[in-house]
Amino acid sequence: MELRGKKVLVTGADGFIGSHLVEALLREGCDVRALVLYNSFNSWGWLEALTPEQLRAVDIMPGDVRDPHGMRRAVQGMDVVFHLAALIAIPFSYHSPDAFVETNVKGTLNVLQAVREYDVARVITTSTSEVYGTAQYVPIDEQHPHQGQSPYSASKIGADRMAESFHRSFGTPVVIARPFNTYGPRQSARAVIPTIITQILSGAREIKLGALRPTRDLNYVTDTCRGMIALASCDAAVGKEVNIGSGTEVAVGDLAKHIFELMGTQTHIVRDAVRMRPEASEVDRLVCANGRMQSLTGWVPRVTLRDGLMQTIAWFRVPEHLRMYKAHVYNV
Repeated sequence: MELRGKKVLVTGADGFIGSHLVEALLREGCDVRALVLYNSFNSWGWLEALTPEQLRAVDIMPGDVRDPHGMRRAVQGMDVVFHLAALIAIPFSYHSPDAFVETNVKGTLNVLQAVREYDVARVITTSTSEVYGTAQYVPIDEQHPHQGQSPYSASKIGADRMAESFHRSFGTPVVIARPFNTYGPRQSARAVIPTIITQILSGAREIKLGALRPTRDLNYVTDTCRGMIALASCDAAVGKEVNIGSGTEVAVGDLAKHIFELMGTQTHIVRDAVRMRPEASEVDRLVCANGRMQSLTGWVPRVTLRDGLMQTIAWFRVPEHLRMYKAHVYNV
């Protein structure tokens, strides 16, 4: 499927990955509609980081994926839908699991219903490597068992299965894209890399972190967006779940030391009990098997961890960017 010239909806366009995806789709020559979460401030989230020229090219629509009527309006007339809108913070899912079901499961259902009603040619739903839980074997391929080790991961498992059911029941042209750990400029403060960088830049003598031994498969945001676009363009991917990841892993503690080195700091790590997940909920190891992705699309990551971290650090060093983060607060 050729995306150039297509009418494309991005839900969650005001978020970290969503805003980068909008930029990437504009470069692809798409006619982009961006769904942002309605708020009384009329804030467009991270879309406001785009240039005025880019924003003039985007049809920005405030709404909420929990509203089925609003989703029909957003989807009507679209050729392709990238569904990224979700609640993502794992610690917050312990506190408010109902909200995760309403947004992640019911919200996905609303998008799928609208896609089916208006006969959209392609919908890419966004999963997460958290659906796998702690690796039972590595690297993790798409046949790995799913484990709901947090309410967040359980809600995303539910969303994935809803998407699968629409493909199997109604022939809805669904692709389930499953990125592993994405990082880069604009990432939310609850993630580990912004947590480390912002504490360092705020002058903290001690960097507070949770568990240090878990490993993650880290992917720069432009690589993740390229992967999602490649899957949307691939007819053979319809009906499939596809991992997007590097195939390498790094422990959180080693990642922190790598960032210390790149930023030239001598600070040290303090384990903060408040930041620890419940023992049985912690995902100890994530490393991606990306063979299906490569065979379907030819995609491979382009940005090394070092280069991606350097670009991310440079973005956070800009004072107006850093001011948006509260380094002294644990962001649940």
